[in-house]
Amino acid sequence: MNTGDAGSPGTALDRASRDVRRILDGALAGGEVSVADASLLARAAGRDLLALSVTADELRRRQAGDTVTFVVNRNVNFTNVCIKHCGFCAFSRDHREEEGYLLPLEEIVRRAREAAELGASEVCIQAGLPPKLDGRYYIDLTRAIHAALPALHIHAFSPEEVLYGSVRSGLPIKEYLVELKDAGLGTLPGTSAEILDQEIRDTISRGRITVDQWVEVITTAHALGIRTTSTIMYGHIETPEHWVRHLALLRAIQKDTGGFTEFVPLSLIHSEAPMYAKQLVPGVRPGATGAEVVRMHALARVMLGAVIPNVQASWVKEGPKLAQLLLDAGANDLGGTLINESISTSAGAGYGQLVGPGEIVRLIRDAGRAPAQRDTLYRIVKRYTDGETVDSPLDAVEDAEARFGSYRRLIASGEFRFRDR
Repeated sequence: MNTGDAGSPGTALDRASRDVRRILDGALAGGEVSVADASLLARAAGRDLLALSVTADELRRRQAGDTVTFVVNRNVNFTNVCIKHCGFCAFSRDHREEEGYLLPLEEIVRRAREAAELGASEVCIQAGLPPKLDGRYYIDLTRAIHAALPALHIHAFSPEEVLYGSVRSGLPIKEYLVELKDAGLGTLPGTSAEILDQEIRDTISRGRITVDQWVEVITTAHALGIRTTSTIMYGHIETPEHWVRHLALLRAIQKDTGGFTEFVPLSLIHSEAPMYAKQLVPGVRPGATGAEVVRMHALARVMLGAVIPNVQASWVKEGPKLAQLLLDAGANDLGGTLINESISTSAGAGYGQLVGPGEIVRLIRDAGRAPAQRDTLYRIVKRYTDGETVDSPLDAVEDAEARFGSYRRLIASGEFRFRDR
């Protein structure tokens, strides 16, 4: 985006409305944007949205620099059987359904090993909550992966899963997290956050982890030295005011703990989500609009960038092209290669199987930025100089579904049926 004079938002701010210009001038001067002012930004449109975007881009430059990062990782969603029935989830199945699956432990380890052999530094593990789960299963799974692959970072188990393991095992959350860490857990995904507003949660996912429980798991993990990501899921029944309060809560937690590594906006994939497809929730929207996606990422940079400098654009949710454009609206990270992603794919996302390092580097370069591979904690693994060729075996994979499998093939196969196990 053209921001006028080099290093300044310039003309875009001059053309914004007076109140928006005042708020953005304050942000550029280093001030913290209040909840009231952020609520105005969260509804920005036209020239105000352009001004918000270029301001976010300038703050990104100051806070994170011109490097755009990515991680080489693999997702392993080891079961789709779940006792919860969240309105936004098209991934889960009841334990009696034919399409329910559960990967055995040795298969999970095999997939993690395959990823490591292809250059992955991280395995990301999240899944459904199967009934009658042994409460120590997550601990045993972590230990098995870590024993087989001690150099591989284990980024695993949402706060919902941690809570479930705690309840099933009878261990307090703190003790459960200590055992996970001792078993080899590296970091937690800050998912199952959706919108951190209890009324919204009770509408779209009654019975899911509460706001207070989510905060307890996250802050306890941070106190134990287990860092986490942070997320939001938007584009359903929430309002911009819900966005702002959610971001303000994350900001307050980060000021207190410093434990978040990144913020990841996740727009609802609506087409197969039960609350949309079956009209289970009145007024649910068909996901976020393009303007909302830009607004969310820019707002996140303006509200959070001073304390959470890494804002990720999810190519799984938005597609690689829009994710690339979000690099001009406050984002500085393109997430991971993933290899397998089942949760968004099951909801109707057109992406999620694999984007290789070479393609990610191309997207970053085409956006005029400097690509770099990172690890889970945002330590740089490799910087790619201009014209440098990416040498990754993942880029040589011609048919990712044939090589690694897919969610649709998995639920159609009889190999790992949950009912049989």
